[in-house]
Amino acid sequence: MPFVHLHVHTEYSLVDSTVRIPELMTKAAVDGMPAIAMTDRNNLFGLVKFYRRAIENGVKPIIGADLRIANPDDPGRPFTLIVLCQDNHGYRNLCRVISRAFLEGRVRGEPMIRREWLSRETCEGLIALSGGLHGDVGHSLLVGHLDEARQRLTAWREIFGDRYYLELVRTGRSDEEGGVQASLLLASDEGVPVVATNDVRFIEQDDFHAHEARVCIHESRSLADPDRPHHYSNQQYLRPSAEMAELFSDVPQALENALEIARRCNLDLQLGESVLPAFPVPDGQTEEQFLEAEARRGLDAALEEIYAAREIPARERDAFRAPYLERLETELKVIRGMGFPGYFLIVADFIRWARENDIPVGPGRGSGAGSLVAWVLGITDLDPLEHDLLFERFLNPERVSMPDFDIDFCMEGRDRVIDYVAERYGRDRVAQIITFGTMAARAVIRDTGRVLGQPYGFVDRVAKLVPFEIGMTLEKALEQSEELAAMYRDDEEVTAIIDLAKSLEGLVRNAGKHAGGVVIAPDQLTDFAPLYCEDGGSSLVTQLDKDDVEAIGLVKFDFLGLKTLTIIDWAERIVNATYPDAALDISRVPMDDAETFRLLQSTQTAAVFQLESSGMRDLIKRLRPDQFGDLVALVALFRPGPLQSGMVDDFIARKHSANQAEVDYLHPDLKPVLEETYGVILYQEQVMQIAQVLAGYTLGGADLLRRAMGKKKPEEMAKQREIFVSGATERGVAEPTATRIFDLMEKFAGYGFNKSHSAAYAVLSYQTAYLKAHYPAAFLAAVMSADLDNTDRLVTLKDDCRKLGLELEAPSVNRSSYHFSVAGDRAILYGLGAIKGVGRSAVEALIAERGSNGPFGSLAEFCRRVDHDKVNRRALEAMVKSGAMDDFGQSRRALMHQVPEALKSADQHARAQAAGQNDMFGLEAAPEPDDAPVSVDMDEWPERLLLSNEKEALGLYLAGHPFHAVRADARCFVDGTLADLAAEPPPQTSRGTRDYAQSRREVTVAGLVVDVRKRGNRVSVVLDDDTGRMEVGLFGEAFQEFRHLLVKDEIVVVNGPLRYDDFIGAWSVNVKNVLHIDRVIESRAKSMLLRLAPNGQGEQLLMKLHDVLLPYREGSCEVAVQYFGDEAKARLELGAEWSVRPSRELRDKLNELLGSSNVRLLYAPGREIM
Repeated sequence: MPFVHLHVHTEYSLVDSTVRIPELMTKAAVDGMPAIAMTDRNNLFGLVKFYRRAIENGVKPIIGADLRIANPDDPGRPFTLIVLCQDNHGYRNLCRVISRAFLEGRVRGEPMIRREWLSRETCEGLIALSGGLHGDVGHSLLVGHLDEARQRLTAWREIFGDRYYLELVRTGRSDEEGGVQASLLLASDEGVPVVATNDVRFIEQDDFHAHEARVCIHESRSLADPDRPHHYSNQQYLRPSAEMAELFSDVPQALENALEIARRCNLDLQLGESVLPAFPVPDGQTEEQFLEAEARRGLDAALEEIYAAREIPARERDAFRAPYLERLETELKVIRGMGFPGYFLIVADFIRWARENDIPVGPGRGSGAGSLVAWVLGITDLDPLEHDLLFERFLNPERVSMPDFDIDFCMEGRDRVIDYVAERYGRDRVAQIITFGTMAARAVIRDTGRVLGQPYGFVDRVAKLVPFEIGMTLEKALEQSEELAAMYRDDEEVTAIIDLAKSLEGLVRNAGKHAGGVVIAPDQLTDFAPLYCEDGGSSLVTQLDKDDVEAIGLVKFDFLGLKTLTIIDWAERIVNATYPDAALDISRVPMDDAETFRLLQSTQTAAVFQLESSGMRDLIKRLRPDQFGDLVALVALFRPGPLQSGMVDDFIARKHSANQAEVDYLHPDLKPVLEETYGVILYQEQVMQIAQVLAGYTLGGADLLRRAMGKKKPEEMAKQREIFVSGATERGVAEPTATRIFDLMEKFAGYGFNKSHSAAYAVLSYQTAYLKAHYPAAFLAAVMSADLDNTDRLVTLKDDCRKLGLELEAPSVNRSSYHFSVAGDRAILYGLGAIKGVGRSAVEALIAERGSNGPFGSLAEFCRRVDHDKVNRRALEAMVKSGAMDDFGQSRRALMHQVPEALKSADQHARAQAAGQNDMFGLEAAPEPDDAPVSVDMDEWPERLLLSNEKEALGLYLAGHPFHAVRADARCFVDGTLADLAAEPPPQTSRGTRDYAQSRREVTVAGLVVDVRKRGNRVSVVLDDDTGRMEVGLFGEAFQEFRHLLVKDEIVVVNGPLRYDDFIGAWSVNVKNVLHIDRVIESRAKSMLLRLAPNGQGEQLLMKLHDVLLPYREGSCEVAVQYFGDEAKARLELGAEWSVRPSRELRDKLNELLGSSNVRLLYAPGREIM
């Protein structure tokens, strides 16, 4: 007799199961199980995947859940109740009760069901299993409270009637068999049916070790922890039917009832049938009529703008209008026929609301930009006729699927738009969409290493050998990383870690919120899917992911947050506030601006949307864009397929060809289709147009051809080839030509890009480039504000400021805002919000005080006026270190020295005010002289300490650069500045290809280490000497040799052959040797010259100099003292006994004593230092 498992946790229980749904269904089908249940812990996350996979395997799916019932007597030990859906009504009830647990029932972070929520009505359509010893009845039996067990049983039967079963479990755990016997007695006495389950947590018995590891990962314990609880046994696997029959041979009715319950459960989910919410339209109109009226009105308004902008005479307007009207009618007919008027109206409505409420909206994304109806409704900003974009790429009447507008909103306004939608359609009908994190390769190694008790450092080293790449798996890592493979082969501990990691890799780890997905249901959401809410969270999220939520019938709308829109909006506001006459509207700037294209051709594209990577800059340099269409092409070309196929080289060569007549368009009829891309099939839309023009396809049919080419199914391609060649030959195209064109289409269809998406994003590329070309300070201030917390990004942008001749000024408590702001045409003022250790509330408090009572005059005054609960000592010290208090006219060292006293004085002042200390006229008394902090004059910190403190506060150097202190020394042994070397032209031959032999000369360079990153088995180190940056590269073994030197913020000297790196499009050095610059200085410095000027200290200064030099004698660097005064100069050689070791420590002390300009090292000739 077959058996049906009715209590099964899958990986979607998140904490206690390793059951993967595909493997589960394969096993169930092989065993001949007629049905199987999914009963995950308080959720239905895997509902659709389970249901579909079961149907595919010929197994009846039973949907249920393992509910946690709150235990008021012991909140930390909830009871278990297994519920199974009999029908669709039961499914809706289960969705509601699970949703309520997440929204209202959390106890100690875990969602729980309150007993009073369950009634005949709320449990109709559900079958219940008691939960064995973990249920309330089983618990009462376990502790010997038989009367309590009977009462609880009676209460459940009042709710479920004959749909309540006592669950019998035999998995070898403590007290289990006693519970089974007690349940059988109770069942016999009360006439209650029993059912056998195996409380399944893993599929094969051998999976128990991996299961225990997963539990330990969740509990942050090690497998060897003697104190960890053991809740599970190795018997909780998916026992075959024969084993279950043997296990319960003494209780055959428990086996029969499992089959009976399966027969009673007949949930029928209608998957793939979408249901749209109704859009509120004016009385007397349908959605179709309202959409048509809105579209016509929008088209009239759009065309009027075009007539005016292009100065189209009245007599030509009807002809100009005709193709727009024809396209509008075509699209409206398709939209009506497919039943999507409401969808377009809903999207247009929330975009209109966003624009009316000053929330920036993107120009479009994806294939939706090809719709004229979308353009005239304001959903997109692109005229699809002007840019030759196809509607059928978005909505194809020959391939019925939901339309999918991906809408970009400003990051700061996106949530407001979602809130508007929830308010308009009902908060119980709108939710965001869940997403699931999985146990990825690197992370699962760390997890398994930890539960196996291995040291953190050891596990970290193993994990870091996994290449950092999207989609990386442990199997791929072992293929790509020789070192990891060797450790796996030779080290038993690594073998154990990786083998265990493999068994867990890819399992669902946690639940989160999808970046943009939002569903709007026609009725309350729980009629379709259960809801989830993070502990302490406020936003509703569906328990089904983006694919499953659409399968269940809900329509997904993508509300995506795009930082670039925020940047454009902020930059536009800064420009209009700074230059009122500019009246800048970025959506109306000319799209053929010469200054913008000059900027692009110069490759100064840092912070320009989609165009700032080094590879893209190299492509821009080659392409030299001079029209908007080139930007559309750039977005499409910069992908692995075109770059590796030769398509990019053909495109560039043809663009710059002196004879455009030589461009091969494959067939004369295709010139209008391929002319903009110089005969190269670059866009997916071109594949569709070729099929239409040459072979008579409808555009809908051509879209099916495009999709077939993308999937590369041989049988489908053979069929399409026959249709294409036949259609082309019927239109007079020679068969060999038709076949050749089809072959080319097939080849390039795999590389082709969605032109609608490319064009929409090219608009943002152009707009950001325009802002940078015309208003660089405002634009970069906006970009830096958007990346306030990203120090690495700010460092890059600081370098860009330097390249553009913009000054980046230190923050100021008297002038700065929270964000970065402009200080004139060529300067940017650092934002107070970018100071580390200074929170937003502190900045807002000081800005509010400054706005009310004017600028601050001193540190003491600042401390008296601000709220110390918000602006505490840590924040004060961070502001001093950052330079934000330089306006007070004292050194940062002096200000830091005064902070404690200033705070103390301010506190005393506040207490005096609170006590009512007023003068005789009722005015506030001035601080007593003894209470006022004393202003102290102190020299500034040494430059190295000043910069170190500044970097601590800002994450970067602003007042100077650490390399400045050694720049003069470095000139004596390097082969040029990094900027000089980087500016050398790439080596080339007359044929235009790299001649690498020319570029192998050996060089010595020096710089501050600013970045160390791995690229495959090569380590790239970025050096910065404040003139420029350069990558130096070395491989694994060499890096191990020098890794103690190649540390961020250390200054090193590197020697090796100079080579041009095509990957980054710049010169780099292949490292042969690395030395710390201090070691080079110490070994190369021949003598030290100290200059003394008369300053009234005389003998006292000489004694200080004596004391400084004394500990560093016995070196090889000679010391000379040069005295210069108004009337005399003298030079004194101190002799061999005073030769010193010119260490950094000595140089720092001499710089502080004499001033850095008065300490000079002289070097022996020659540059051989390695």
